[in-house]
Amino acid sequence: MRWAAALACVLTPAWAAAQGVPLPSFDATSRLLSVPSVLVDGVALAVQLRLEADNRLSVASAAAATGMAPASQPTFSVATGRLALPALRVQGVAYRAVFALDADQRFRLVAASPVTAGADATEPVAGNVLGACAVPATAQPADVSRPQTIIGNGSPQSCTGDAVVQAVARGGVITFACGDAPVTITLPQTAKVFNNRPDVVLDGGGKVTLSGAGQRRILYQNTCDQAQVWTTPTCQNQASPTLTLQNITLRDGNATGETMEGGGGGAVFVRGGRLKIINSRFFGNQCDPTGPDMGGGAVRALSIFNGEPVQVASSTFGGAAGLGNACSNGGALSSIGVSWAVTNSVFTHNRAIGNGANPAKPGTPGGGSGGAIYNDGNAMHLQMCGSVLRDNQANEGGGAVFYVSNDRSGRLTLTDSLFERNPSAGFESAGFPGFFIIAAPGQPVVSGSVLAR
Repeated sequence: MRWAAALACVLTPAWAAAQGVPLPSFDATSRLLSVPSVLVDGVALAVQLRLEADNRLSVASAAAATGMAPASQPTFSVATGRLALPALRVQGVAYRAVFALDADQRFRLVAASPVTAGADATEPVAGNVLGACAVPATAQPADVSRPQTIIGNGSPQSCTGDAVVQAVARGGVITFACGDAPVTITLPQTAKVFNNRPDVVLDGGGKVTLSGAGQRRILYQNTCDQAQVWTTPTCQNQASPTLTLQNITLRDGNATGETMEGGGGGAVFVRGGRLKIINSRFFGNQCDPTGPDMGGGAVRALSIFNGEPVQVASSTFGGAAGLGNACSNGGALSSIGVSWAVTNSVFTHNRAIGNGANPAKPGTPGGGSGGAIYNDGNAMHLQMCGSVLRDNQANEGGGAVFYVSNDRSGRLTLTDSLFERNPSAGFESAGFPGFFIIAAPGQPVVSGSVLAR
């Protein structure tokens, strides 16, 4: 049976509630997406789709269903090959999800948005909705039940950029009361963390976007910047502060021209302490377009405490055409000597736009490697699990990932993830499309993942 010609519609939330039929749901343990009722050539079937290693879904089973969805609400178009689920429940959260049927009769997730009041359904959701990897304990959301600062009094107008800058300077847990609708807050200057104040947690509640208006970096933390107060004699390796970003969007940050610590980090720059990014989105951020070691259109990290990984969980960098991040190297993420643990996240349409690589070729300004991620240094570990890297590009090496461990001690682990359509215009490692890798013997370790052109 060709599903493209057979699928007609999926039950809707309202009908499901009336009939007592459960909503479509995805179970990360079994990796099964269950749709209780689908009309196939006029026959109501209960269908299960299995999540494969390449993050696409194949038909696992089909059996007669007890209920029937109304034919007046079709959600599958034979003409476009799109299957829309009005409400797909994943780990207790309902999403509107759209899938495209590929030529081999498997479905690929192309868009998802939360079915919640006030959520922005026009832009990509945070993270890989079908990512099934366990989130590390150190990447769980921070408790924000007792915030030090609540920005706003319930109206969008009460949530100002000045208030954000001042709250970050004070430190502590920061939440927002800006009303029910999504709100964008433009910062008049970069918000800077002070090293002698409580750890900063910025929680946007899934509704807040912080914008640099294409003119400035959004957030800055640097334990070695005297202006932010030195707190230890070893500023390059100290445990605090920790900057946690959760349930928030950072867009249109611009670090072009920043020179402190080599610059970079269009949205976020962190040297020292710790950094966590959870359930967040980064759109349209940028830093300098050239330079051999310049990097981090969205995020730049240096000197993280004791070599602990920067945690990135259930977050999206780009996610759609026109929303990607860009810099000379590392369109989304860039670091020197820093480890990363990336879980259930999405990187698409990010670009490394420099040219001449590193070291810069004669007559060039250098850069252009790591379309999504630029990871340079020695003993570092890049771990990616349950993530999707697609449609990123580099002018030089590593359309998806540029990973260079100079002393060949570094490790690279790719688990249950999809890497496809990440062109490297200059060079890449044989057998690993979209990657340039210099690492320890036996690296990378790849399991349950697909690397494809």
